[in-house]
Amino acid sequence: MSKTLAVVGVLVALVGMSVVAAPEFAMAPARDKWTAQEVSTIASMRLKEAGPLSPEPSNAYERRTDAAAFGRALFNDTRLSRNGQVSCASCHSADKQFQDGKPLGEGVATGKRRTMPVMGAAHSPFLFWDGRKDSLWSQALGPLEDAAEHGGNRVRYVRQVQTHYKEQYQAVFGPMPALGKLPEDAMPGGTEAERAAWDAMSEPSRDGINRVYANMGKAIAAFERTLAYGESRFDRYAQATVAGDGRGQEVLAPQEVRGLRLFLNKGQCVTCHNGPQLSDHAFHNTGVPPLNKAAPDRGRADGVKKLLKDEFNCLGRYSDAKPEQCGELQFLAADDPHNLAAFRTPSLRNVAERAPYMHAGQFTTMEQVVRHYAASPKAALGHSELARPGEKHADRQAIRLSESDVQDLTAFLGALTGPVVQAK
Repeated sequence: MSKTLAVVGVLVALVGMSVVAAPEFAMAPARDKWTAQEVSTIASMRLKEAGPLSPEPSNAYERRTDAAAFGRALFNDTRLSRNGQVSCASCHSADKQFQDGKPLGEGVATGKRRTMPVMGAAHSPFLFWDGRKDSLWSQALGPLEDAAEHGGNRVRYVRQVQTHYKEQYQAVFGPMPALGKLPEDAMPGGTEAERAAWDAMSEPSRDGINRVYANMGKAIAAFERTLAYGESRFDRYAQATVAGDGRGQEVLAPQEVRGLRLFLNKGQCVTCHNGPQLSDHAFHNTGVPPLNKAAPDRGRADGVKKLLKDEFNCLGRYSDAKPEQCGELQFLAADDPHNLAAFRTPSLRNVAERAPYMHAGQFTTMEQVVRHYAASPKAALGHSELARPGEKHADRQAIRLSESDVQDLTAFLGALTGPVVQAK
């Protein structure tokens, strides 16, 4: 036999061996059985289903790396506060899931609501618990002038940009407008003295200040949109389930799988916590007890009114969008009774790392949250969307969970934790 034929014979033998050995490495049959509808729902919850972020038409600078670098500097600058000690990062800390772990946000004073995380915020059409902002850049402006958060005013902030960031600003947004002689402190809201100083300014000066101020928000948004959730064990389980990969499904423990079944079915969690961000980005009244029973938080009911009057909304003069690109804003109903005491559905991604919970930190553990939904208490203000036992409800059934169900569902929520990632 020639050497060539011998080599060919060896290769054939090896190929034959590999063919025989291949089944050993084939995917194992599915460990957990799901209906076709359940598989479809699980597949839709995978993080990768979010795809790339859609452009925000009201911010023409959001994808520029120089804008993000400028925004990151602003995000971490404590000089952008009344006492020189508070920055965006004070409440949105990188080592705490870009939130603060406190029941109520704490800036120069204590706020009235829980700090929401930054990751994934660019996917939501409305920001804050009450949805009073309709873009990430407009949202970034709110805390700067809030008396309990940064406690400053836009004229003082523009002075800071002129002094410390003029070169970075102009590299992104072009020459700063001619602002003339500015008062020390001024803004449309705030103290009586600040309002009077603002009213005394010329219209071109006020417009120039607003333009620079809006651009500060657009730069901060360019940075914040680079922050995202990474894949969790649930995402790997979902991918294995779609592929019918039994070994891949082992990434979740049996208790966590039981919790997922509850999440999709008896617990009715997926009704609001759906899609790749595990949020419908809508507003719901679920009977969460108010901190102040004498004056319950009105939530979305007041948030809509603030949004429609906001000079920095999508339809405002400082937006880069065309009016037809602001459809959601144009069709908002300011008097919808369902908005009363309704709050935005937060993402459940990384939720186990973000105690306490709800819009004012009313619950300290995830288990307490699950028990709240099972109890379905009446709302202190407005009407809860949750069905109560024996109550006729058009859209829901009463949530009935056993003690083991509560434990299983809580265990599953822990499987939604993944890394925080930042786009390059």
